[in-house]
Amino acid sequence: MIINKILNNNVVITLDKNGEETIVMGKGIGYQKSKGETIDNRKINKVFRILNKEVSSKLQELLNNIPIEHMNLSSEIIDYAQSRLNTKLNESIYISLSDHTYTAIKRIQEGITVKNAILWEIKRFYKEEFEIGMKALDLIEERTGIRLPDDEAGFIAFHIVNAQLNEKQQIIYDITKLMQEILNIVRYHFGIEFKEESVFYYRFIMHLKFFAQRLLSNNIHEGDTDKELLGIIKAKYSREFECIVKIKNFINKQYNYILTDDEMIYLTIHVAKIVQDSKVQPE
Repeated sequence: MIINKILNNNVVITLDKNGEETIVMGKGIGYQKSKGETIDNRKINKVFRILNKEVSSKLQELLNNIPIEHMNLSSEIIDYAQSRLNTKLNESIYISLSDHTYTAIKRIQEGITVKNAILWEIKRFYKEEFEIGMKALDLIEERTGIRLPDDEAGFIAFHIVNAQLNEKQQIIYDITKLMQEILNIVRYHFGIEFKEESVFYYRFIMHLKFFAQRLLSNNIHEGDTDKELLGIIKAKYSREFECIVKIKNFINKQYNYILTDDEMIYLTIHVAKIVQDSKVQPE
């Protein structure tokens, strides 16, 4: 491999036979080297052939700002996730996950912890991705000696879920459309305007995004619903539950999908929170 550009001592850029950039990592691989020189293959630790030029450019920028050890760690987590899920994740996860794990470790070192507002949903509806997140915490602890909180396993799972969407424009459009349809049903049922800056709205949006992604990907959730809990929720939030029944009927008619009791419980709780936090529209 011939060096085309040196990012730092540990990262260089080469060109393949088609003139496409290849990112090559290795401890000291670029030390005292110049453009046009040959790489010592024994020092190569990781090779990235990123087809998306925008992703490649952003990855190069990131690699110039974080230690090689953190990039290797993130790459190991991604490899494990792809093997566990038996799928190839979108290339952008090399940026999002590497940046997140590096920042998370720095935060803990500075004594700062961040709560994951959607950890509950992630654990319940994306169990496998959350388990991968927990495995990632083990790997991070092995490599750095730092144990991140379970909230971070949820954040890692969130990045993995997003990477499985593969940035297909049609499904992104469909997810956005379904989310907007549900929001409109809630808005008109209660005659309210949402406080879009509130944490309750954020949580609801994240829940809707996960729900829409699962529905449109035919990833059906089947859980053991607590019938007693369903009855309590229905009685306590009767008006909100009526709204969820409207949503259920709409989704059944438009998408040929029947909401599970579990999904109705979660939606009812979220709607109750945002209704309480929102403002009534003027007549």
